Amino acid sequence: MPYRIPERLETERLILRTFREDDWRDLHAYYSDPECTRYTVGKPLSEGGTWRTMAGMMGHWLLRGYGPYAVEERGTGRVIGPVGLWYPVDWPEPEIKWALARDCWGRGYAVEAAVAVREMAKVSLPGLHLISFIQAENGASIALAERMGATFEKVLPFRGGEWRLYRHQR
Repeated sequence: MPYRIPERLETERLILRTFREDDWRDLHAYYSDPECTRYTVGKPLSEGGTWRTMAGMMGHWLLRGYGPYAVEERGTGRVIGPVGLWYPVDWPEPEIKWALARDCWGRGYAVEAAVAVREMAKVSLPGLHLISFIQAENGASIALAERMGATFEKVLPFRGGEWRLYRHQR
């Protein structure tokens, strides 16, 4: 790859690192929760579905040279979700992805992790323009993108619905 992306980032309360095979067990708290998956994968996943989703995020690193990190709480060592760079073939542009287990909502973890990823990308991928691509009904993610300083750019039809593209500042 023409760039070097750190495999580990640290914040005050979190460790962002590449996934390990046994992380799927903790991730299943997110992927099995219908409220958590409502705007992302669209439905709760089985244990096998969680494992395959995590394997896809691990593969993203191999294909793109970057990808989502496993977000680990410093105090507990528990993986609470994925946050990182995400650019599947059907996405309009590379984005900052975030998704945390419901018991971690409202604690500032998502913004803490997403800002760490954005700052890493500014240094490691200085020419990359980052977005957040969010279902129009997902008010919590829209609020988080705006809290990070991202600006609304446009609405796009995607997967049978309307999605909002927010642009992050470089």
